[in-house]
Amino acid sequence: MSADSAAVEAALKKFEGLYPETIELSLGRIEDLLEALGRPQDKLPPTIHVAGTNGKGSTCAYLRAMAEAEDLSVHVYTSPHLVRFNERIRLAGNLVEDDALIGWLERVYAALDGRPITRFEATTATAILAFSEVPADLLILEVGLGGRFDATNVLDHPALSVITPVDFDHKQFLGSDLAVIAGEKAGIIKSGRPVVSAIQARVCGDVIKAKAAELYAPLTPLSIEDIEKVPESVALPGTHQRYNAALAGLAMRTLETPKVGQSAIWQGAQSATWPARMQKLADGPVTQLSGGADVWLDGGHNPHAATAIAELLREMGGSTVMVVGMMASKDHGGFFHPFKGAVEAVHAIPNAPGHASADAVRLAETAKLYLPNTSAHASLQVAMKAAAARKPDRILICGSLYLAGEVLEKNKELPT
Repeated sequence: MSADSAAVEAALKKFEGLYPETIELSLGRIEDLLEALGRPQDKLPPTIHVAGTNGKGSTCAYLRAMAEAEDLSVHVYTSPHLVRFNERIRLAGNLVEDDALIGWLERVYAALDGRPITRFEATTATAILAFSEVPADLLILEVGLGGRFDATNVLDHPALSVITPVDFDHKQFLGSDLAVIAGEKAGIIKSGRPVVSAIQARVCGDVIKAKAAELYAPLTPLSIEDIEKVPESVALPGTHQRYNAALAGLAMRTLETPKVGQSAIWQGAQSATWPARMQKLADGPVTQLSGGADVWLDGGHNPHAATAIAELLREMGGSTVMVVGMMASKDHGGFFHPFKGAVEAVHAIPNAPGHASADAVRLAETAKLYLPNTSAHASLQVAMKAAAARKPDRILICGSLYLAGEVLEKNKELPT
């Protein structure tokens, strides 16, 4: 779903004619483009590079909140966006304005001179160009997919690398071998530069440790003591979010420059915001269909995320009915399984238009293997009315960041 201005959409659309026929993970195209742009990656503020499978966005949100609590100006690059492309590029605290964004997009398009490029590579180059020309104290740079060959992995000397929990995702690109996936994530580690890592499955931790040792990169894994250095109650709901806040806090204590103190870490852990991560929706056109039930939104779409959400639902108590849409490529069974006993009914719907959606009927059939009272519906509106008829304490809309964006737009809650 997109609420981009017509001018921004037109500027982005120009790149469609340059897409390579076969998309392969590689750094060659973006490196050539950045060379043509004058190597803006060498002119960035101190940069924290963040990779991993789960919690990247939330960790970035905590990093930003902690830095801003220290009165630092912060650039942030994240993906995907929920409603507007501008959400991906935050310049010194504010989302990039349309006119400035269009100007940078046009410069990138001109620099390409007809060479093939993927949209993510082109827009990442646009963000790097913008970050190089607007002053800030810190840049938080989130990996899009993998790490080793991700378009963001063009910095030789990041201030710090951060690796959030690694799990299965994007199997069509990264495969189904967890050690291989961890190796891709560890590809952001740079020679001699510090790295911090979340608590990992042993196989992932071993791969990350070996890569850091190979590159003489000082590695600091998250510890119980680090978790105790953030408040028990953090800004984003769920035990897993305390771990994300703790990882961000560890990163800030490890960061050599700029310095972020413990009081700012504590304050940022309690003030961070990140839409569509167990977000309680405000009154709006979508929530008005709930029959009085609270409506929560989460873009999580893999088993690790589902486990965290299900744990939170059990802590909250009461009854939950799920409205879910997913991409066809995701592990549907692995997603539904953790909700066993935590969800009373599942209403499956198509994903947001323009994406490779799982068939709602098949999604409901998969959910039925683990959960009771499953059904399929043609639209969010129909599913919401069916969910409300069950009179639950809450309705959880989940399964896809693309669906989350559609919901936020329909409920008139644009991320800012």
